[in-house]
Amino acid sequence: MSLDSADRGAAPGSTRSADERSIRRGVRAVLLPGSGSDERFVRNVFSAVLRAFGITPVTPVPRPGPGVVDGYRAALDAAAAEPGALLVGGISLGAHVATAWAVRHRAELGERLRGVLVALPAWTGAADGAPAALAARATASLVRVGGVEAALAEAAAGAPAWLAAELRRAWPRYGAGLAPALEAAAAEPAPTASELARLDVPVGVAALTDDPVHPLPVARTWYAALPRAALDTETLAAFGADPGVVGRAAVLGWLRAGGNPAG
Repeated sequence: MSLDSADRGAAPGSTRSADERSIRRGVRAVLLPGSGSDERFVRNVFSAVLRAFGITPVTPVPRPGPGVVDGYRAALDAAAAEPGALLVGGISLGAHVATAWAVRHRAELGERLRGVLVALPAWTGAADGAPAALAARATASLVRVGGVEAALAEAAAGAPAWLAAELRRAWPRYGAGLAPALEAAAAEPAPTASELARLDVPVGVAALTDDPVHPLPVARTWYAALPRAALDTETLAAFGADPGVVGRAAVLGWLRAGGNPAG
C-alpha cells in the first residue's frame, strides 16, 4: 500500500495504540456496491478491516432495475433513522451515491456522521465520457440485444479471471433488471468538486494506479477537493488477488484523516 500524498485534517497526536483500537464499539458502516456488483463483493472488500476496528459493516442488497440508486439512498436513509454513529461509503457508483448523500445530510447528522469511505471513484460531477459510464452503457446495450449470458461471455473474454468470476456470479442476480440498473448508474452524477469541498468529515480515498475504468486522476481530484482526506493507492493485480487491500486502504486513510471508530 502506498500513500499517494500527504494526509490533511488529521488531528495532532491522532496515532492510535492497539489498546485504543481494542475498545471501539458502536459505529456502523453502510457500504454500497458498484454498478452491476452486489453486497457480497463490497462485503469482501471492507468487512475484515472494519471488524478489526470494531465497526459493524452494513451491506444493502442492490435493487435491480432503474431504481438501483434510489434503493441505495433508501438504505442510507434507513440507517440514519436508527440511533448511533455512522460511516458511509462504497465502491465506484456506491462511493458516488454515499458521498453525495453525506454532503446533503452532513448538517442534520452532525457528529453522528463519522466520515466516508471512498473506493475507486469513477468520475466527478456529470459522467460525460467517463470510462466506467461508457462501459456500463455498452454492457447494457449488449444485455438488451443478447441477454445477460451473451453479455457475460463478451465481458469475461477480456477480463482477468477474478473479475470474470465476479461478473458471472453477480450479473445473473439482476436478471432483467441488469440493463436498466447499468443505465441508471451511468446517468448518475457524482459529487462535484465544490460539493466535495463542503464535506468536512474525515474521508479515506482508495484508488488503483493502473485501473483504466476508475482512473487515478479522478481519485486525486476528489482528494484535492476534500477538506479532510487521505488518499492511498494499490494496483489492479493486488486488488484481484485480495479485494480487501482496497478496503484497508480506504479505512486506514480515513483513520489518518482524523476518523474515530469509537462509538
